[in-house]
Amino acid sequence: MKAAAFALPFSAEDFRSRALDQRGLPVELAWRHHGDHVLNPESISHIEGLNLRDAAVLVPVIDDEDGAKVLLTQRTQSLRKHSGQIAFPGGAIDPGDGSPEVAALREAEEEIGLPRHFVEPVARLPDYYAMTGFRITPVLSVVRRGFEIRPNPHEVAHVFEVPLSFLMDPDNHQRDSAVWQGMERHFYRMPYGDWMIWGITAGILRTMFERLYA
Repeated sequence: MKAAAFALPFSAEDFRSRALDQRGLPVELAWRHHGDHVLNPESISHIEGLNLRDAAVLVPVIDDEDGAKVLLTQRTQSLRKHSGQIAFPGGAIDPGDGSPEVAALREAEEEIGLPRHFVEPVARLPDYYAMTGFRITPVLSVVRRGFEIRPNPHEVAHVFEVPLSFLMDPDNHQRDSAVWQGMERHFYRMPYGDWMIWGITAGILRTMFERLYA
């Protein structure tokens, strides 16, 4: 894998190049070989037996001269699923969306007011199979500055940015475990300031590290 010839490390240009030239198995075959799925091999057959609903999240990498930033949200406490957690903008794929990219862009507009004309979808990561019943397609994207964030107060409590260099540093990928529905689940945690990035979001970020930067 080769990044763009003159792209700075952890720049949006370098990220774009890596996203288009991912290492490993093809995206459609690779989900069980990445992220926290590798930490929980006993749960793979359980997940595959679920009636999964298709969903998509936007992984927004902001193009800044001093290094790319990743845009994240904290979900409100009132939501039925994953309340209070750190998340990417996203949600279920509606019949009218037509693709995970369209769904991710729509959800980002609805959740945080990110206009889609600021967003360049670049590539997909392998799907993330969630124990909560979703098959999530992460859509890697580059976002240019100039947008204004307008969070939907019913869904999003906070919006914040984290340097891509921090999230792609394996020294910041802590492992933890907890018992969920009678099963021990292993997962990644990525503490950043006042924020605790964990669960699905950390699993997707770990997959991004393994596919693009490892």
